[in-house]
Amino acid sequence: MKEIIICVDKNDNEVGHIEKMDAHIKGLLHRALSIFIFNEKNELLLQKRYSGKYHSPGLWTNTCCTHPNKDERTDDAAIRRLQEEMGFSCDLKEVFSFMYYIKFDNDLIEHEFDHVYFGRYSNEISINPLEVEDYKWISLDNIKVDLKTNPDNYTFWFKYIIENHIKEIEENLNF
Repeated sequence: MKEIIICVDKNDNEVGHIEKMDAHIKGLLHRALSIFIFNEKNELLLQKRYSGKYHSPGLWTNTCCTHPNKDERTDDAAIRRLQEEMGFSCDLKEVFSFMYYIKFDNDLIEHEFDHVYFGRYSNEISINPLEVEDYKWISLDNIKVDLKTNPDNYTFWFKYIIENHIKEIEENLNF
């Protein structure tokens, strides 16, 4: 089944709809979201993307990501996708948003207006093996070190968020 996602302008105003792969082929700006789940120690839950993904396969990234579908609220898409990928739900709070553009080696393009959500969770995780190969909890300090040492192990957008929004992340850990 084709996913129809939301095209937006630089202010995140909806301007149309497009099939997800077409958005990534044409590089059209579209709405997305990234979720960051922290445990009681303020460690971040990272996932290793499934090796069969159409881009960034096998790389470590934030807890999960997705695109809201046509007529789906961004908050609802966040709740849906966290359950689909990681097998749990928790309260989520939107903390900040940003735009980014990257062309991958396979010529697919991510051009996204990305809404970043935070949540707290410390219980059982049941990953979807068609989306996620592995997961781990890691401190922000260890993430910063590993990003410098092993940058090729991480997705572009995760590196971008940590490099450009770490203060917002650290300032909002008591959400």
